Amino acid sequence: MGYEIGIDVGGTFTDFVVRNGGETFSGKTLTIPSDEATGILNAVAMMAEHFHTDMQTLFRETSSFVLGTTVVTNAILEYAGANTGMITTKGFRDIIELRTGFKEDHFDIRLPAPFPIVPRQKRKGVTERIDSEGKIVFELDEAEVREAARELRKLGVESVAICFLFSFQNAVHEIRAREIVREELPDAHISISSEVLPQVREFERFSTTLLNAYLSPKLSNYLRRLEARLVESGFGGKLFIKLSNGGVMDLAYCTERGVELIQSGPSGGVTAAIAVGEWSGFKDIIAVDMGGTSYDVCLINDGAPDIGVDSWVNRYRVAAPMIDIHSIGTGGGSIAWIDEGGALRVGPRSASSNPGPACYGRGGKEPTVTDANLILGYLNPGAIGGGKIALDIEAAREAIRTRIAKPLGITVEEAASGIFRISNGAMTNAVRYVSVSRGRDPRDFALMAFGGAGPIHMGVQAKDLGIKTVLVPKNAGVFCALGCLISDFKISKVKSYIARIGQVDLDVLNHIFEDIEREPEELLASAHGVIEVVAQRSIDMRYVGQTHEVTVPIRSRTKRVSDLTLKKTLQDFHDLHAKLYSFKRPEQPVEILSVRSDLIGTRDTMKYRSQPFGTEKPDQARKGTRSASFEGLGYLDVPVYDGTKVTPGNIIAGPSIIEEPATTIVIYPGQEAVLDHYQTYVIESLD
Repeated sequence: MGYEIGIDVGGTFTDFVVRNGGETFSGKTLTIPSDEATGILNAVAMMAEHFHTDMQTLFRETSSFVLGTTVVTNAILEYAGANTGMITTKGFRDIIELRTGFKEDHFDIRLPAPFPIVPRQKRKGVTERIDSEGKIVFELDEAEVREAARELRKLGVESVAICFLFSFQNAVHEIRAREIVREELPDAHISISSEVLPQVREFERFSTTLLNAYLSPKLSNYLRRLEARLVESGFGGKLFIKLSNGGVMDLAYCTERGVELIQSGPSGGVTAAIAVGEWSGFKDIIAVDMGGTSYDVCLINDGAPDIGVDSWVNRYRVAAPMIDIHSIGTGGGSIAWIDEGGALRVGPRSASSNPGPACYGRGGKEPTVTDANLILGYLNPGAIGGGKIALDIEAAREAIRTRIAKPLGITVEEAASGIFRISNGAMTNAVRYVSVSRGRDPRDFALMAFGGAGPIHMGVQAKDLGIKTVLVPKNAGVFCALGCLISDFKISKVKSYIARIGQVDLDVLNHIFEDIEREPEELLASAHGVIEVVAQRSIDMRYVGQTHEVTVPIRSRTKRVSDLTLKKTLQDFHDLHAKLYSFKRPEQPVEILSVRSDLIGTRDTMKYRSQPFGTEKPDQARKGTRSASFEGLGYLDVPVYDGTKVTPGNIIAGPSIIEEPATTIVIYPGQEAVLDHYQTYVIESLD
């Protein structure tokens, strides 16, 4: 099989996991924002060094390379996408600005209008009309489409979104318009809404299609350049990219679907959390990823993550299915600062990898969460990242002293503690957002911490949330890269079908499922390394009169949806509605809005072997002591353990610190950790 590589490019670090037969190696290197490909090749060089070979030989023997990237996320966050135009039904070019009210938060009176990624002069209306049943009311005026394309060409447009009313019922006008635009703009990327999101609600469909057109050219250029660099370095295997829905696909698929990669990087961590949690016997998990730039939270219920189909991304609506990950700007590189009122704040601005936290010694002068953790004794004052990154504690002290402690009239240690507590408070509130605010009790879940900084903070957050169990995989620092490596192929499809229960035509319903699944099944069946293709179907349902729907999985032993299957799905809808919103109304009529299918191409992915328990005493791993601060107890001399020498069955009582190559785990007073059979630290509260 050769080498299999998973790489996640974050804002601060580029993480990697590589498997060669039965051996796995992981690590991280600093991301180079101006040249991510070089950062990736630096990671590959580390792999080659570990396996005592050269990069060309390693690449030549690599069968698959899976990448998680933030290039799409950064493009929308920075409004740095392509010069994009839009062609739509005459009279509807302002839908993208009118929205459902231009503020997504209707009660924020200070919220300005969003930045227009496609200004009005680049949105062209043309004569055409299809009604809600898919019947043509007015034929497409092809001359107007051609003129609109020529006007967009004069404006330097390099990507075009074509969005007509009710095109999800009949795509003939959009398809013909694309042909005309391609004649006038042969080098432009073209997205049509009937392919990007064939679903009811024009604003959501228009917004998602517009974002796809805006993001795809930059993604395509990035991936093509990266592929060329890899090939130049000797790579001859298959390159795959992590998708927001949790799966992976090849370059040909991804370059045309930028909107499906908005959560490419973070989704890798969720995939790994599901797999590792299942190996260790946990299916209800709150997965938290604290890296250098952000803190990402996802709730996993019964082994499945929440899936969002109506997300907001930097003021724009995205209705494409993606793992529901809530992110805030709190990471190891988040900068601490004092606001105009004299209050200490943390984030969302980040020191990133260049210059990075002050303690990295790369010219950073502003204090960060990492600097605070170093002063509090949680991080090794010598080096982190397996010894690759030296830390300068005096630089950290100076940054916190001059920017925080001195202006507030407190000690450096008090300032560091304040930074630590404020960042923890923000992260705890993020966990409450995905749980308590959605009707879930966080105490019913285990908290799985990963990312380079996550395992330092999770013990405190678990206590604040009343969570008794914290899970920290040994490779938590490179968890998103692991998720890339073990992901299956996945394509998510949706199609609107509006009908009341009792009036559903089962032949039509089954035909829609067959239609949306046909092309993905063929694509996945021919994909590299696919063992079998599985379809997971669901239906969007709501009580008549409601404005939003609930996605209900279809439980059936057969592929065809029958009367009995539909009745079971209806009952599941009532039960799920009660679980989510605390009530159900079986007597009220229910209607279907859309049907969905996730096509999964399973791969022979890595799984950890169960390791037998040995001795409970971790004496072989103890490497010394360090002074570390714990709330209410001050600084204590606590034992420090070398994580590479901790073996399954070892029990480590808090307060203590475990240093893994890519992360540091803090066991707080009143907690006890045991390394389980699958290389995961299970940390239990003894209170």
